[in-house]
Amino acid sequence: MTVREPRAGSPAEQEQAYVAVLYQRLDVLRAEAADRRAEAARDRGGTAQARAERDAAFARYSARLARLEAAENGLCFGRMDLAGGSRLYVGRIGLPAPDGEGDPLLVDWRAPAARPFYVATAAAPQGVRRRRHIVTRGRRVVRVDDEILDSAAAPSGDGLAGEAVLLAALTAGRTGRMRDIVATLRAEQDAIIRSDHQGVLVVQGGPGTGKTVVALHRAAYLLYTRPRLAARGVLVVGPNSTFLTYIGQVLPGLGETGVVSATVADLFPGVVADRVEPAAAAEIKGRAVMAEVLAAAVRARQAPPGQGVSIAFGTEVLRLDDDARERAAALARASSLPHNRARALFADAIIGHLAHRLAEETNRLADRLEAEVADILAEADIDRAVREDLAELGGAGQREPEEIVGAEDVRELRRSLAADPGVRAALDALWPVLTPQRLLDELFADPDRLAGLAPGLSAAERAALVRRPGGWTAADVPLLDEAAELLGADDRAAGVRAARERARRVAYAQEVLDIDAGARTGGDETAEVLTAADLLDAGSLADRHEEAGGATVAERAAADRTWAFGHVIVDEAQELSEMAWRLLMRRCPGRSMTLVGDVAQTSDPAGTASWDRVLRPRLGDRWRLARLSVNYRTPAEIMDATAGLLAELRPEQAPPRPVREAGVRPWRLSVPARELPALLARYAAAEAALLEGGRLAVITSDGRAAELAAAVPGAAAGPHPDLTAPVVVLGVTQAKGLEFDSVLVADPAGILAASPRGRGDLYVAMTRATQRLGILHPGPAPAVLAHAVPELGRPAASAADSRT
Repeated sequence: MTVREPRAGSPAEQEQAYVAVLYQRLDVLRAEAADRRAEAARDRGGTAQARAERDAAFARYSARLARLEAAENGLCFGRMDLAGGSRLYVGRIGLPAPDGEGDPLLVDWRAPAARPFYVATAAAPQGVRRRRHIVTRGRRVVRVDDEILDSAAAPSGDGLAGEAVLLAALTAGRTGRMRDIVATLRAEQDAIIRSDHQGVLVVQGGPGTGKTVVALHRAAYLLYTRPRLAARGVLVVGPNSTFLTYIGQVLPGLGETGVVSATVADLFPGVVADRVEPAAAAEIKGRAVMAEVLAAAVRARQAPPGQGVSIAFGTEVLRLDDDARERAAALARASSLPHNRARALFADAIIGHLAHRLAEETNRLADRLEAEVADILAEADIDRAVREDLAELGGAGQREPEEIVGAEDVRELRRSLAADPGVRAALDALWPVLTPQRLLDELFADPDRLAGLAPGLSAAERAALVRRPGGWTAADVPLLDEAAELLGADDRAAGVRAARERARRVAYAQEVLDIDAGARTGGDETAEVLTAADLLDAGSLADRHEEAGGATVAERAAADRTWAFGHVIVDEAQELSEMAWRLLMRRCPGRSMTLVGDVAQTSDPAGTASWDRVLRPRLGDRWRLARLSVNYRTPAEIMDATAGLLAELRPEQAPPRPVREAGVRPWRLSVPARELPALLARYAAAEAALLEGGRLAVITSDGRAAELAAAVPGAAAGPHPDLTAPVVVLGVTQAKGLEFDSVLVADPAGILAASPRGRGDLYVAMTRATQRLGILHPGPAPAVLAHAVPELGRPAASAADSRT
């Protein structure tokens, strides 16, 4: 849109006038969306179609209102002056012109027209003469930064433009919550966000490269460019609940609500995975072989071999031979239905067999009785006239035998058998209805059953899996999901609950109709008064007054284990086990996924060090690898200190290139082991004072986090720490994906020793800081740190020397 710039005032004042126009337009659109939503809520459409249309409209305007409200902060952050003389403003959302025609007032950052704002350089300006960064606080413009992009300008070389705005964002104090980067996206990040790859895109990037925020912005971009995704939603999977809290404001801040954020442990509705187990057991549960173990466990519950089965039926005892049981089981398995659904076929075959057996026995008994009667008549001295009369009636000796039990009788027998408690108990024993929870509880509680079903595991590995029933771990969730696929849903209880709820609503509606009818007649039985009951029945009334705007896509998806998402984003994807990958692939049958991570930071014993090893068995060549190479978060001094660690972890992997120096070298201090808690408290207080409002994290091994948190006064800690607190104490697993102004690593040797992948954990701990890093180590420093990080009180080599 072409805009005439005011001639007077500073650049910030000039932009303020236009930004005010944008906010006025935003307010109008908000009011319109709120009115439309209220109108939809008032609509009491009587038919099922009308109610569906009402709910769709309510959801549509609710989402629209959420996007408009999310754009309040940072509505407009950029302007492009194009070579042809026109001008485009770029912001969080698009704002159409008031007349609905002509150029928009504001271009959405995801629109193709906005892309030059992120990728134009002096070497390749893409028609942009000037790029202006507009910084606002609330609705007020507080700063403007300009870049002139023309052919005379020297190429930037590294593609980083708008350094002033970028560096201001990087050096700003952390808040304990991740911020979006729509105003400061870099070209390599933008390329990944806008990638048109339809399958699985893997984003490999070291610390500070912005993997997480790129993945979240890609979710927002996909929802914008592929509207059909909104109907299926996007699943964002993170490594832990602390991480999800940290990133929780990014997508809502971009106006996207059709997103479910979860850990793998959250992906089995109704299960809270808060049980603790040894790492060795979790690693075994993550192996692909557990899928075979579970399949064998299910099959073992399907008509197990025996020496015939006795079934109580009323006062009788029926015998079920092995051949009949095996034929019924083979019929049920041949259907390829999951266990609980195949049970109906098995039960039907068994009941049919028993019914026909009873019918045959009854007919044989009738034939035998008739034969015995004939023998008695033949032997008795009956008057010849009587015998002649019998012969005239049809000849008892020549009559064809008739079946006493016919087809209708067999059907009645089947009904009786199906309703009989003894028969039902026998069927439950032969082919029980199983839940995933029951299957796993019974499997892990029985060493003998495990030995028979998991011969591929060693005796020690099987022993590690044995436990008492009660509670679930994070590693159990993929197993529960696998079991649910094998078993299928038993939705009878849900159907009963739904019917009961509808009956309750209909009964209430009937009471309303009865009260209305009584009030209108007023006791005058001769008066003819039209009541609501004359126009509709209780069922229709209950349906008409069902609340508008039911569950959102995200709410429905989160509650439905079988929901198929349109796109899945996985952060720290290198941490997933084989069984977790099976779960996620089921969540996204279309295989539209963005996976971000760094194989050098793998810490979970069940995780991976190779994308190819994880993905090729599932996808073949249908995935693409992209790399982020620039480190925006971690200063050069800290990356220098971690170079040795990375070389040990991944010798072939180049570290990401930092864009800045903090001017402060990392340091370490040897302390007596017994004095670590007290000294940590002292140094944490000193670091927090230096930050002047920033955030400090103390990172240690998971096993020491609670102990050291108790030693640091006022520190946030625990399973769900408050990341907005000035000081937080975290286990290294919790620190995944987070960032802080300053970090104190406590007991690095303990981090190294706590896991077979302890080097990766220490690498994670040391790369969480944006400004300062200190290390307190009981006794001598681990070898990997001794020369990389100078000790307090000793002279350090220059940053340039240490990087050579």
